[in-house]
Amino acid sequence: MVIRLTKSDLSDELGSFEIKNKDLLGRIGDLTTKSGKIETPCLFPVINPTTQLLSVDEISKELGCNAIMTNAYLLKKKIGDFHPKKRVHDLLEFDGVIFTDSGAYQMLTYGSVEVEPLEIIKFEEDIGSDLAVILDIPTGVGKGREKAEWSVNETLKRADESLENIKRKDILWVGPVQGGTFLDLVEHCAKEMSKKPFDLYALGSPTKVMESYDFKTLFEMIFKAKKHLPVEKPFHLFGAGHPFMFSMAVAAGCDSFDSASYAIYARNGRYLTPSGTIRLENLKYFPCLCPVCIKFTPKELQELSESERIKLLSKHNLYACLEEINRIKEAIFEGRLWELIEIRAKSHPRLFEALMSFENYKEMIVSFSQSTKRFGIFYFGRQSSLRPEVVSYRRKIIEIYRPPSNYKSILLMPSPKDKPYHRNKFIKSFTDNFESDFHICFYTIPYGIVPIEIDDMFPLSQTETAKTYDSKTIDEIIEIITDYLKTNNYDELILHADESIFTKIRLDKIEKICDIKNIKFKLSYLGKEVWDQEALDKLKRILGS
Repeated sequence: MVIRLTKSDLSDELGSFEIKNKDLLGRIGDLTTKSGKIETPCLFPVINPTTQLLSVDEISKELGCNAIMTNAYLLKKKIGDFHPKKRVHDLLEFDGVIFTDSGAYQMLTYGSVEVEPLEIIKFEEDIGSDLAVILDIPTGVGKGREKAEWSVNETLKRADESLENIKRKDILWVGPVQGGTFLDLVEHCAKEMSKKPFDLYALGSPTKVMESYDFKTLFEMIFKAKKHLPVEKPFHLFGAGHPFMFSMAVAAGCDSFDSASYAIYARNGRYLTPSGTIRLENLKYFPCLCPVCIKFTPKELQELSESERIKLLSKHNLYACLEEINRIKEAIFEGRLWELIEIRAKSHPRLFEALMSFENYKEMIVSFSQSTKRFGIFYFGRQSSLRPEVVSYRRKIIEIYRPPSNYKSILLMPSPKDKPYHRNKFIKSFTDNFESDFHICFYTIPYGIVPIEIDDMFPLSQTETAKTYDSKTIDEIIEIITDYLKTNNYDELILHADESIFTKIRLDKIEKICDIKNIKFKLSYLGKEVWDQEALDKLKRILGS
């Protein structure tokens, strides 16, 4: 979406990035360019100035896409330095926001380009790009560390030279971060690039990593760069072409993408969906209601001429990409981006592997995330333990929370179905009779231990979980309980235990901590029917003795 601005608007706002909503490291924001405001997350469809399947008019009017990317190097080769319609908006017959790449991708593909860094900058200024990339040196993949170091140093050198020679201040300039799969070089490049006054920053050289489905490495690259770049500036991911990884890239901090993949996939007969790619000949039904999929069946689309089939398949693929961008925005707005990335992570084992690697950056994600949300959260399993609400609570209950000083005994009970827990009729009976003597706490998944006096805080009473849990998740809960007992000073622990959670090995861990801390340990009940009247009566007798 692009919002048109007047010249008076632009004089004060050009280059500003206003955050409207955020979730995880994802942001909905307005970036102001001289041709209007771009709302992020944003996808820039790549327009090939020499061979374009879908016309700019179709992309703009039919798909409602008012921000595109084209290649300044290819455009320069096509038109030269002189042309009656020199403005890029006139050349492409498009009045939206135009982002121009410098030709670095061609350098990565062919080894070199027939243009100098300052030459391409002048050309981008001459044609009036809205956003423009300097001619950096892509690191690529598999070329060795020495080559990678050279690409980083040369990119930083070119960044300085470019900034010294840029004349137009109404173009937003992009500082690329190189280093490839050498993560320490990515960090170094990001640190140095962050010192330079670019309007946006971008991760370079991710294409080969994505093509090999090495998403774990890709997200390591994103996090390493994002960690050192100015938080107030947008972050672009070059060449991110498949909708099934958009949400995770946004969650890791990417604000925009560009892609020609909608057309590349179409040429190969591949149909994009938010959860994967399907060969057209393998489809019997279209799982989509875009104008292409409503009008044709897969068989009918296959029977068209090659050029028409590729064009229509390109159109569907771009619809699928843009639809996913809107789905991500809605997830950010609702505070449900984590739920979306868990769904998308199940699309491919390598994506799920990448999601689990988010654990290495969980504190970074917590620091960027909202502390409250307008909706509750869902907990699906151990991967949900990485979401910031869970990470933050688990840390705070050990490091920050301290129980009221008047309690010497802790009663640790299973969490009841009712939320907040203190409203449960059984719990009320305990609080009425024993609250002054025992600190009532609940063991619960995913939070570990919840003191009764804070059980209505977000997100404790606003979390929905499954009824069964994997062994690893339960072990995490036991670890939180033992850490809590280590940290706080109780004289006595009374445990009302559900046997599905407290196996003998786990009970032994609790008893060991009690021995170390000299805490008197009483097991009031161990079985399945923790809320059975007989079990509760036994607990009351122990509490009253």
